Amino acid sequence: MTSINVLVAVRRDQASRYYKALSTQQNFHTEIVSAIQDVHDVLGNSDKHVDVLILDHGLGAVHELIDDVRLTHPRLFIVLVDEEADFGTPGQADELSTEPFTDNDLIKRITRLMSDRKLETLRADSLPAVRQLAKELRNAVGEYGKLQSAVSACKNLGYDYVAFYRLENSETLAMTLRAQEGPAPIQSIAPKTSSPNDIMTWCITHGQSRIASPQDTPNHPLVAKGRLGAVASVPVLFSGNQYGVLVAFHDQPGMITQDNIMMLELIAAQLGSTITKELSG
Repeated sequence: MTSINVLVAVRRDQASRYYKALSTQQNFHTEIVSAIQDVHDVLGNSDKHVDVLILDHGLGAVHELIDDVRLTHPRLFIVLVDEEADFGTPGQADELSTEPFTDNDLIKRITRLMSDRKLETLRADSLPAVRQLAKELRNAVGEYGKLQSAVSACKNLGYDYVAFYRLENSETLAMTLRAQEGPAPIQSIAPKTSSPNDIMTWCITHGQSRIASPQDTPNHPLVAKGRLGAVASVPVLFSGNQYGVLVAFHDQPGMITQDNIMMLELIAAQLGSTITKELSG
């Protein structure tokens, strides 16, 4: 049974209710915090992975928090709980629960969201672009050929510049630029290695994708210095093995969506699978 990591942000006097309800699920790994800053601290912790964020409306400023989290963690599921509302819409959250403990409503919403994610991936995996990439990866010669095929596939989705950084040292998380495609001036100034505080190191550490615009931290130097407007950073993993990070850029900020991230993750999954076979064969 796949484990689900749940972060719950609720008022202190409500914490025991949530813990009692969610602890009945053996595959739920639940952490409970009681302040907005605690949410930022947990999500920013490189040792922790969160699948679903539960937010108590009574904490205050939750809508601002949701807006912030959407930018930094585009694939994180968010469930807003407002027991004082008779009805409503989730807004920027994925779900709204007004009766979280009635008929296991909160548990059912979490389970449904995670199930929908699996179905979403299966549906997307049948897309022509993904099928074509799988074919090209099989036919590409050597490790570099497969890397370049994946980078080209991302570039063909409409990005202005795409690069792949390979993980060279799993202890220091050092990565080097191995493949890129885009304007020659950008290729010439692109950093050839990762740094400890950049978005690529963050992604390989957390095992999660992330989007950044010029004002965000962590970031990629090309975006932080204003040469490009936005970056999507996606880790390339397979069967628990870390291989590297795909980074895809747009000239303008705000041009990368959650749907874009999903497609990049599918490409990363195809690349991870193919490279694993290449290196082991």
